[in-house]
Amino acid sequence: MNTIPRKLLEGFQRFRERHFKSDDSLYQQLVKEGQTPRTMVVACCDSRVDPALVLDCEPGDLFVIRNVANLVPPIEGRAGHHGTTAAIEYGVRNLGVEHIIVLGHAQCGGIGALVRSGGVSNPGSFIDDWMCLVESARRSVMEEMPNATLKEQTRACEQRAILVSLDNLMTFSWVRERVEAGKLRLHGWYFDIEHGQLLRYDETARDYIAL
Repeated sequence: MNTIPRKLLEGFQRFRERHFKSDDSLYQQLVKEGQTPRTMVVACCDSRVDPALVLDCEPGDLFVIRNVANLVPPIEGRAGHHGTTAAIEYGVRNLGVEHIIVLGHAQCGGIGALVRSGGVSNPGSFIDDWMCLVESARRSVMEEMPNATLKEQTRACEQRAILVSLDNLMTFSWVRERVEAGKLRLHGWYFDIEHGQLLRYDETARDYIAL
């Protein structure tokens, strides 16, 4: 027990008091009826960007997928060990979510490393191989903003990578069909953790605007 962080145990006790030792019926309902989230969020593993905290949601509100740099890979020719893709499939086809939010954020370590490295991939790195999914975003930013500061280039790449993931979502037939039928909506959001702002991509403006 001494090896377990005390803060986590104390947190669980507060959670248990709040949801299981009072008249709170939330978890009773979730156990009885199962989960029925209407929104899926693809978010980053970054410890500062917990979607449930950022969006102040209750248990059961969000179906959350977290990975390095909140990326969505495109469809591939065969089944395999594809955790993000499997979770998206489950959320769309089994849970029937109505919204998918790709939630990017400022100061993303994965995007920052991609920009600083110049897109050179280390064949022995799982992270580098994963980040190659948005090499097109890095390349387009560098072509359009060659004289910008590193911070500006990184922010632009963070935001453009969200759009790559939205495009990749449409490569899955079961996503595309639902979007075209009006049963599913895709959203690109960007959390500016430096200024406490949440931005969304506006297709008409072709830019991110404050929510």
